[in-house]
Amino acid sequence: MSSSTTTETPPQQHDGGSLSHGLKQRHLSMIALGGVIGAGLFVGSGAGIAAAGPSIVIAYTLSGLLVMLVMRMLGEMSAAYPSSGSFSAHAERAIGPWAGFAAGWSFWVLLCTAVGLEGIGAAKIVQGWLPGTPQWMWVALFMVVFCGTNLAAVKNFGEFEFWFAALKVGAISLFLVLGVLAIAGVLPGTHSPGAANLSDFMPHGNHGLLVGLLASVFAYGGLETVTIAAAESENPVRGVASAVRTAMWRIALFYIGSMAVVVTLVPWDSEEVVTKGPYVATLDHLGIPGAGQLMNVVVLVALLSAMNANIYGSSRIAYSLVERGQGPKALVRLSGGVPRIAVLTSCFFGFVCVLLSYWRPDDVFPWLLNMIGAVILVVWIFIAVSQLLLRRRIEREAPEKLVVRMWGFPWLTWVALAGMATIFVLMAREPDTRVQLLSTGGMTVVLAIVGYLWQRARARR
Repeated sequence: MSSSTTTETPPQQHDGGSLSHGLKQRHLSMIALGGVIGAGLFVGSGAGIAAAGPSIVIAYTLSGLLVMLVMRMLGEMSAAYPSSGSFSAHAERAIGPWAGFAAGWSFWVLLCTAVGLEGIGAAKIVQGWLPGTPQWMWVALFMVVFCGTNLAAVKNFGEFEFWFAALKVGAISLFLVLGVLAIAGVLPGTHSPGAANLSDFMPHGNHGLLVGLLASVFAYGGLETVTIAAAESENPVRGVASAVRTAMWRIALFYIGSMAVVVTLVPWDSEEVVTKGPYVATLDHLGIPGAGQLMNVVVLVALLSAMNANIYGSSRIAYSLVERGQGPKALVRLSGGVPRIAVLTSCFFGFVCVLLSYWRPDDVFPWLLNMIGAVILVVWIFIAVSQLLLRRRIEREAPEKLVVRMWGFPWLTWVALAGMATIFVLMAREPDTRVQLLSTGGMTVVLAIVGYLWQRARARR
């Protein structure tokens, strides 16, 4: 079906006209910063270091370059067509309603499941401080707090994320400063290790580097939220443009820089890198008192921040999908500029995921985790294909909308697609990630078929 006739997304004035525009530029700036710094960086990167050794820096650099290209593509489309549906709305506009349906609902499932996982992770930290208290109680408390935050005005979400992000940025900046001083040998009470920990650069060869590359790709999830939030800002075009243009130094500084600090100061095969997390292990190695508990607070904040952002993102994606006629109409109801039914639905699904982790930890819950394992890559492919198709159309119909331009178009877009295809091949080679690839692929195909049938049914009306 031609994308130029029946797949055009309604303009943003309709898509988000009834949503509130309560997010300020400072909110968007910190959401963009905070979106880069998640629990995956603070804790999950330890497994990547254990597999790749010091070459994890190369892994994060390669995946970081890919993410920069994806964000530039997404920024170009979002600045031209600001929408709370973000990449889902762009996919519908460029490819067809079925593509917007598949990309949007698969991402919704990912975000809602992540809400549950982050709630569980945060509850485990608090339970460690208060032994004997049940995990489910803390998860329920966090869910109620952030559900309430998102049911209120969008500026409340923005304020929470502003301060959460400020704490995360402050913590990782302090870590980088201490690390650089220790490497330089000027931090009191420490001796510079020089390049001693970097001698065995690829301890597990190419296979270890590939495992580290796969781990690093999924640590970058969360950057997309800023393009969703931009639709509810005072100036969506300026907000998206500013966030995307600063993505490069954020990724280089926070991810690649911190990985370089960790592997330089701490032996890559230290058990503490995995058990405690690379940041806690590094601070303990430097003999900084109270580092473990301090980083636990930061990780807790990172989890709660991600939980808050994912409730917001999932509710806005659902709202945009339904407003475009791709879901149950009840979710499109607004109250006070907030899609509260969509917020409640997303929170409910997230809490169901938590319950499944208790009730069916050996079958249903792992199946759900596998199903969302490669969703972010599927979304990136939709972004790249949409940008290839939309760029020419924008140049032809409204060149003034190209406030943000993809570098080296179309060649770098094709390079990004080749990179994504390579990651898919690497996932197919690894037994653990192969299951995720097949599960996500199955869900995407089912959603695409449902979306196509939905599209055909609407066309007959």
